[in-house]
Amino acid sequence: MAKQPIPVYLFLGFLDSGKTKFIHDTLCDTRFQNGDRTLVILCEEGEEELDTSKYRGGKNVTVVTVDEQEQLTKAFLENALKKSRAERVMIEYNGMWLMDVLGKALPENWQIYQIMMMADSNTFEMYNSNMRQLVYDKINITELVAFNRYSDKIDKMSLHKIVRAINRRANIIYEHTDGSVEDDQIVDPLPFDVNADVIEVKDTDFGLLYMDVMDKPQDYDGKTIKFKALVAKSARMGKDTFVGGRFAMTCCVEDIRYVGFLCKWKNASTLANKGWYTVKAEVKAVRDAMFGGEIGPMFYVTEAKPAEKPEEETVYFS
Repeated sequence: MAKQPIPVYLFLGFLDSGKTKFIHDTLCDTRFQNGDRTLVILCEEGEEELDTSKYRGGKNVTVVTVDEQEQLTKAFLENALKKSRAERVMIEYNGMWLMDVLGKALPENWQIYQIMMMADSNTFEMYNSNMRQLVYDKINITELVAFNRYSDKIDKMSLHKIVRAINRRANIIYEHTDGSVEDDQIVDPLPFDVNADVIEVKDTDFGLLYMDVMDKPQDYDGKTIKFKALVAKSARMGKDTFVGGRFAMTCCVEDIRYVGFLCKWKNASTLANKGWYTVKAEVKAVRDAMFGGEIGPMFYVTEAKPAEKPEEETVYFS
């Protein structure tokens, strides 16, 4: 019998970035702390400490510390969960450890529900300059970046650009020194001209095109797009239908998947399965069973020419 899924809330950031305080505030919030048994795993020790006596239902909160990276194993996590009899897990992850370490250690039934990153506005650019790989590793997968200790003396645009260069989907907020919170309102332009007669998409920008078209198919209705794609064909789709897409990395090397657009073309049978083509197509926003009965983008191809595979075959959603 399959094990009960365990929701995991993941808190990322470097030392003294405010992770422990964020966890503390979350556990003090009665909307979250409803009495469910909670296991909190701390992978580094900062200035803040968690005092379970301060939380409503604090006796149901178990705090476990991981001192060394080698200690973070599947057996360790499963044992901690068994002892705590927890129904959910909060992990304060060490900013100096790569996410791949955690990915390999998580038990199969532990499902990540939410990923949040805390960053000190005063030191974040320094970390980005000196530890770029570690910054990318965390921001690439996060849903929220919370810049705390923010003041008007700090260049908001610089912080914004660092995040957006890595992850265009993450929400960004700024917590001022007085405790007030401000949403990021900076609008990011797409790297291609959506108003052009033909939207030309660079090989490296396919991931951004895919996200934007799938999120807002109506905005692309009637537009013509030209892009390079790896063709995928199946007898179940019919001889005039194929998928034009790319392999994309979502969070780590182990999580690479093929994503693409549903394409219709009278000459689809002439295309080689797993062949590279430059595709030109007009997009129509249609309601179709292939989109689960919802409105989605159907690409009506006008031409598909053989192409050399791109220098980088994998694309990113950022």
